Amino acid sequence: MDRQSDEIVTYYTDRYREDLRLAARPQARLERTRTVELLREHLPAPPARILDVGGGPGEYARDLVTLGYRVRLLDLVPAHVAQARAGHPTVDADVADARALPEPDDSYDATLLLGPLYHLPERADRCRALAEAVRVTRPGGRVLAAAISRFAGPLDFAATGRLDEPMVREAAALLTDGRNDARLGFTHAYFHRVEELLDECRTAGLVELAVDGVEGPAWTAAEAAAHGPMAQTVFDAALRLARVYRTEPALVAASAHLLARGTAPDPSDIDRDRPDLPA
Repeated sequence: MDRQSDEIVTYYTDRYREDLRLAARPQARLERTRTVELLREHLPAPPARILDVGGGPGEYARDLVTLGYRVRLLDLVPAHVAQARAGHPTVDADVADARALPEPDDSYDATLLLGPLYHLPERADRCRALAEAVRVTRPGGRVLAAAISRFAGPLDFAATGRLDEPMVREAAALLTDGRNDARLGFTHAYFHRVEELLDECRTAGLVELAVDGVEGPAWTAAEAAAHGPMAQTVFDAALRLARVYRTEPALVAASAHLLARGTAPDPSDIDRDRPDLPA
């Protein structure tokens, strides 16, 4: 395991409880609600075989198992794999690196990458992880990959009253760099622009690409209102707008997370260079 992977494992083992994240803040609750909705919309019908790469402690995998899918989870963090196996319903899970999946070619109906991309600062590694997802997905199957928006951190800090001078400088640096400053609390990570995410998916061989904004443009309003009398009203409004503006090009990047979706190509398809299709 390389130094970068060691840092990620240490972060999620000793410093952060990923198993608690999706039930906490308004942003995380919006993320969970909308991700589940998008998975149900874009995955093939149960009992399709789903590979959940970087699936953490298994929150989404358990949802999918409950819906009747046959799910296998792979994650870099041994503690996450143990949690996935121990939860209810249990999840078939093993430790693995997204860049080298221990799975046969064309063996899944769909593959999820809901965590790995933003933990790979180097573009070559992100493209490699996406290419591995394409390799293990049958031709015509779906690949769904999540990324953190380039603007998520500064928007979050502003919404929650934590935007200090170091974060203002980080916001300016992120405009051209995309790499998270690990001194600000999160581990080493990469934050995407929409066009970068599409380009990486295209480089990995995916076709029929589209990107959804997961939490929508009003997630910051839900965060700002979280402890006030209008908390639920604003949260509900943010959720409704997330559904309305999900693929609006001018607003997609305002979400905290981006969800790219594409199709694994048929090797005989000679039209791989066609433009992205509409959502």
